[in-house]
Amino acid sequence: MAQVHASLPSSSLFIFPPSNEPQTLPPPPAGSTLSAPPISLPASWYNDALDVRVPITIAAIYAVTASALNAYNRSRGNQPWAISKTRIFFWFVVAHNVFLAVYSGWTFVGMFNALQRSLVSPTGPTGLAGTVDSLCKLHGTSGLGNAIAYNTTLSGWISESPSSILLSDAGTPFATDLGRLWNEGLAFYGWFFYLSKFYEVLDTAIILAKGKRSSTLQTYHHAGAMMCMWAGIRFMSPPIWMFVFVNSGIHALMYTYYTLTAFAVPIPTALKRSLTTMQIVQFLVGASYAALHSFVSYTIPVEVPVRIVSAASSTVSAAAASATAAGIGSLVKKFLFRAAGEEGLAGNVEATYSADQAAHQKHFHHGMPGAQEFRTEYQTIPCIDTSGQTFAIWFNVLYLAPLTVLFMRFFIRSYLRRTGKTAGKGVVGTKHEAIEQAGKDAYKGIERRVDRTTEMNGNANGKVNGKH
Repeated sequence: MAQVHASLPSSSLFIFPPSNEPQTLPPPPAGSTLSAPPISLPASWYNDALDVRVPITIAAIYAVTASALNAYNRSRGNQPWAISKTRIFFWFVVAHNVFLAVYSGWTFVGMFNALQRSLVSPTGPTGLAGTVDSLCKLHGTSGLGNAIAYNTTLSGWISESPSSILLSDAGTPFATDLGRLWNEGLAFYGWFFYLSKFYEVLDTAIILAKGKRSSTLQTYHHAGAMMCMWAGIRFMSPPIWMFVFVNSGIHALMYTYYTLTAFAVPIPTALKRSLTTMQIVQFLVGASYAALHSFVSYTIPVEVPVRIVSAASSTVSAAAASATAAGIGSLVKKFLFRAAGEEGLAGNVEATYSADQAAHQKHFHHGMPGAQEFRTEYQTIPCIDTSGQTFAIWFNVLYLAPLTVLFMRFFIRSYLRRTGKTAGKGVVGTKHEAIEQAGKDAYKGIERRVDRTTEMNGNANGKVNGKH
């Protein structure tokens, strides 16, 4: 029976630098499936942009430039630059914010649709294990036991159902496989969202042009976001979908807010505070959700080989040997796949190699003669498969750690202050009340820090409007 377990991750997953295998798989070509992206991305472009030197170089240049321009603004008494008072600058700011609001909304909708097609309900026949499987395994087709995962021991992709869910001639999952997050949208929207992190540094340019100081928190946020998105997409790490989905939704609201402030449209305080709250919750919940992946495993049905039937030397005898119930079943599958429009899957029904997921022999997808028989057995598999996925998870957790530390610092200060009150200076409640109030104070402290960063961009846009 399929079950979900709490488990400790293998130490082999915690290596630095992480393994470069497997190579990131590009999204499906446009028009190849019903849910294929609107445009095709050449594999060379896709993977070249994910070269680690790209985000490191851009993040370093950004951080150094922001620091230098902060010093320049201080030397000028933080006076606005002349260009920031022009109509051209105003409309540039408006166009920038409108573009990011629309783009972020488009990404959010795209990821929402991808989740609808991929996420399995815990109330369905496969229960919680089905939900966990749909979130942990990004490749293959929908259904418990239908995933394709990269096996670091065998240095290759393996299928949990090798009799029906097959690999391409290159030994990789098919781009036309549907029902899991990567092909359903994460590969496409996640890649563009990664690139958008480079463009978002214009937020800092706008602030600096107004003579404002770019805070350390903002510089850290932008530079870190580049690296986090790179790691998540480059290593196809399961929890990166949340960063893309939730962050794009918040950004759609945030840049809409910036656009409205550019035209001096009054924004209710409650809405502004809600935006800040969503940002804080995203940080704290996102880090916890990502870390959880390293401690989850689940039991699922997996097909394992039990017998290899040797092929005759001639084509005729090989064809005769394959005319078994399994061969007929494969032929039926092939016609059914083609009838459903899944030419990619149909073309691979004939390839009949496989391997046991964790303990059986390595398989090769190079036309090995013969046929295999399988039996289904339950195996416990980890949510995370590679050192790259693990690196991406814990890089994101460490990136969000300073905000968590800041929260704890505010909490401890408030708790000590409240529990240290004397009866003459104030009423001291129970420890439970002190903890509750300290939590509220810590939240407000974080809110002020995040709100300050948000206001810098919003105020900059609003003041431009004053000169328009």
